[in-house]
Amino acid sequence: MSTVSPSPSALADMTLEIIEELRVHASIDDTFAALLAELGPDNQMGNGQPMPMVLEAWPGGRWFRDLGNGNGHWWGQVQAIRVPTLLEIHGPLMMSFPVASNVQYRLRADGTDTIVTLRHSAFGLIPDGFKVPFSQGWKAISTRLASRFPASA
Repeated sequence: MSTVSPSPSALADMTLEIIEELRVHASIDDTFAALLAELGPDNQMGNGQPMPMVLEAWPGGRWFRDLGNGNGHWWGQVQAIRVPTLLEIHGPLMMSFPVASNVQYRLRADGTDTIVTLRHSAFGLIPDGFKVPFSQGWKAISTRLASRFPASA
């Protein structure tokens, strides 16, 4: 029996790792609520057009785009939630190709501010040219989150 191990460059092509940290000038409770809104009904496309999502904020809850009449896009499920310090989602997210993703938002109070850390890890057949837009998309969500609290923006 023979085995074939992927080369390090092949593994790098199949992985995505985005880590981002943001300081929000708001309480941890207000920041967590704003995060749920940004990922849910207030979500937007990269061009700023509304793209409301449904985020069922409980373990096993779905994260999806409801287009009505039974149509839509399933992005993932809540793997873990500890209000107001953790939201973890797994699933394909916005990717329509064979991939598994894990997104973690960790929040911690720092005085009257909140530090929000995002980590998006994915593994699968991620086509060339998709990694940078993912990073830009998460950055846009962070920017909108911070802009809810003007002293943060």
